[in-house]
Amino acid sequence: MNEPNFVPLTTFKEYPVEEMRERALFFREELQRRRTVRQFSDRPVPREIIEECILAAGTAPSGAHLQPWSFVVVSDPEIKKKIRVAAEREEKEFYGGKAPPEWLEALSKLGTDENKPYLETAPYLIAVFVQRYGGTGKDRIKHYYAQESVGIATGMLIAAVHNAGLVSLTHTPSPMGFLNEVLDRPQNEKAFLLLVVGYPTEEASVPDILRKPLEAISTFL
Repeated sequence: MNEPNFVPLTTFKEYPVEEMRERALFFREELQRRRTVRQFSDRPVPREIIEECILAAGTAPSGAHLQPWSFVVVSDPEIKKKIRVAAEREEKEFYGGKAPPEWLEALSKLGTDENKPYLETAPYLIAVFVQRYGGTGKDRIKHYYAQESVGIATGMLIAAVHNAGLVSLTHTPSPMGFLNEVLDRPQNEKAFLLLVVGYPTEEASVPDILRKPLEAISTFL
């Protein structure tokens, strides 16, 4: 068993209480502007911006610090087309009878259907995978709380994309096994989510929805 190795905490920075309030308010208002978008421009985005967003996501906490995530960034038009064809095949079954009526009713206010043109239009698709274990054979390592860890990292990725001045869409066709095949991923990885990233079109619109207030989402004891 490895001995733990600790170093001094040098990255923490304390702020005066009033500045803390300002920073918390600013961050909340910044994320309040974030909206899921389905109308993407094909306008190019510099690769280094995506790289920085992924590095930000990679700072997420994870079970036993095993960092059980893989981010596959797709910009190749042919691969994007393959993903769209496979995703729409699954979505056609979903909207065509696979999904229960109450689920379709919940989705109706968002105006979604099986057509996913943005999978080809947007400059980047980021496929997020959960690494269920690491290594092989005798060196195989179980990843603890992998699903939860990847969920946290994905949330940070979405926030980083928004902070960079881009928009995103979380796409979760069910099942997503086709992503392993199209992207040639190893056996230990399971598709978690497909994040569409880019600029919105000039005429982009979003559903008129409200977010729950503080009292509906929190309890202070």
